[in-house]
Amino acid sequence: MRKAGIDNQPVSEVTWIPRDHLRQNAWNPNVQQTPEFELLRRSLIENGWTQPIVVTEDMEIVDGFHRWKLSAEPDIHNLTNGYVPVVIIAGDQNTLMASTVRHNRARGTHAVLRMADIVRDMMDNGYTREEVMTAMGMEGEEVDRLADQSGMTVAGSNGEFGKAWIPDGGRT
Repeated sequence: MRKAGIDNQPVSEVTWIPRDHLRQNAWNPNVQQTPEFELLRRSLIENGWTQPIVVTEDMEIVDGFHRWKLSAEPDIHNLTNGYVPVVIIAGDQNTLMASTVRHNRARGTHAVLRMADIVRDMMDNGYTREEVMTAMGMEGEEVDRLADQSGMTVAGSNGEFGKAWIPDGGRT
């Protein structure tokens, strides 16, 4: 058990090691779909390494498998000459398995209305639909729906409702 204090936290001990020294664990239930994997690739290329990979003392990955997997690709490998940032944690098998699940589940999900606000803000700040699609790893329909959710009209429309819909003032 680590003592309290900043200097004793795993993140205070980030170490760069060759990616080939790490190995995946046998228990990770996390599966990443292709769009999210591509978004992670883009994030690593554009933003660099912003999070270390969490490993055991014998270099088994607890969290960060997909970042590690991407680090084998030439464009990402070359960013750091094949080194990846790691933090080391200790624990028995059950503690490490629970840690993997906690890391995965703690990331949460995106709330639709907040995502809609972000899409609308990006478009209000000059991004085109296509630029939002690229930056956020979204399909066009998703951008349209989120822009519509935030602004109550389809992105690019004139802001008017169609004549087929007549508001009834809340009456049924």
